Amino acid sequence: MDISAGWDLVVIGSGPAGEAAAMQATKKGLRVAIVEDQKSLGGNCTHWGTIPSKALRHLVRQVIRTQRNPLLRGILNPREVRWQDLITRTREVIDSQVQVRTDFYIRNRVTVFGGRGELLSNNEVKVQDREGRLHLLKTRNVVIATGSRPYHPDDVNFDHPRIYDSDTILTMDHTPRHIIIYGAGVIGSEYACIFTGLGIRVDLVNSRQHLLDFLDTEISDALSYHLREQGCTIRQDEEYKRVVADDHGVTLELQSGKKLRADAVLWCNGRSGNTQDMGLETVGLKANSRGQLQVNERYQTEVDGIYAVGDVVGWPSLASASYDQGRFCAAAIAGDEVRQVTDVPTGIYTIPGISSVGRTEQELTEAKVPYEVGQAFFRNLARAQITGERVGMLKILFHRETLAVLGIHCFGYQAMEIVHVGQAIMRQPGELNTLEYFIDTTFNYPTMAEAYRVAAINGINRIRR
Repeated sequence: MDISAGWDLVVIGSGPAGEAAAMQATKKGLRVAIVEDQKSLGGNCTHWGTIPSKALRHLVRQVIRTQRNPLLRGILNPREVRWQDLITRTREVIDSQVQVRTDFYIRNRVTVFGGRGELLSNNEVKVQDREGRLHLLKTRNVVIATGSRPYHPDDVNFDHPRIYDSDTILTMDHTPRHIIIYGAGVIGSEYACIFTGLGIRVDLVNSRQHLLDFLDTEISDALSYHLREQGCTIRQDEEYKRVVADDHGVTLELQSGKKLRADAVLWCNGRSGNTQDMGLETVGLKANSRGQLQVNERYQTEVDGIYAVGDVVGWPSLASASYDQGRFCAAAIAGDEVRQVTDVPTGIYTIPGISSVGRTEQELTEAKVPYEVGQAFFRNLARAQITGERVGMLKILFHRETLAVLGIHCFGYQAMEIVHVGQAIMRQPGELNTLEYFIDTTFNYPTMAEAYRVAAINGINRIRR
């Protein structure tokens, strides 16, 4: 066994959280090693999650826009687009991201150990590389950033070639005419939009009464409407009983007695932390039923010197938040002040997209906060009319008395970009965070950001009639 001593930090996992922890630590002068068991760097985010799903979504949006463009209509039939061709283009994006991420480690002189990491103690990590060689890394601190994987119930046969999860759907070698998506969370809703955009019939099975019920109700209702308009059948408040697959398709039997038949099933019902077989029991750590670890405000586990960040600690399980968790954790290890990830914006890459930050109308109502709403509908914006992206709206929730901005909710074209304008203002102290900023600021014209001025004027008119 090769023994490597003198490390200040060993990071297990090279997704957004692990990468950020490694980069921040090395900038602070710590000697850092990173352990990754996949063949290339980037973690699940790059290879199976955020990057491929968003690349697929972009490609499908391009197909939809081509169909809607009166100058291009008829040139491309969505039903003629093969799933395999989309995946090929997605692989090109993944490869580019891997190269970018690999360069980060080279430039910052972070040593990469390819193989699976196993905890032997709170300052020892064993790595078996792909050639079978063993490395023992002695370190002062360990950060677990191993991410998550799709949750698999024991009674569903994921080895069957017609049953997929959000990872294996990227290996599907045919284009189904009809697909059932079980689970209508963020991932399920995003893939429902991707498949309906290709003209594929979709049954979206939701175990809750409302789609994405953590969103502002008006935004959730808008997404439901547009999914149905695109040809998706949403089945609310349903639980599966069993999944029966054969050579020709899959039957999903529901507790309500319904039976749905399709060419394939995509299972999107939760995720589990990747904490199995990494020696947690050896150091006295225990993950919960979903493989997640509990941490304190420093992202430290119950064991001194062992930290955890990213999906493996649970909420909010977003690449953006995971990256900040990694940075803040490494900074705390280096002796900086303890910081927490707060005010995380929601970004949902449906078609149209959704993004929000701050409180919802439901939350403000329950808290008895006197608020008002300012709205801008995209169909009235010159930029949206030019691009043909007329679907959507921006909502600003603000305090009736102080005019403080309390929440931003956006549905439609470039929602994930637009929200950051509002987020920046909400982060300002005191009187700098008011609705009047949007009224008094000159926006470029025509732009989608102009929606803030329109919504702010709409809101102020509601209370100053």
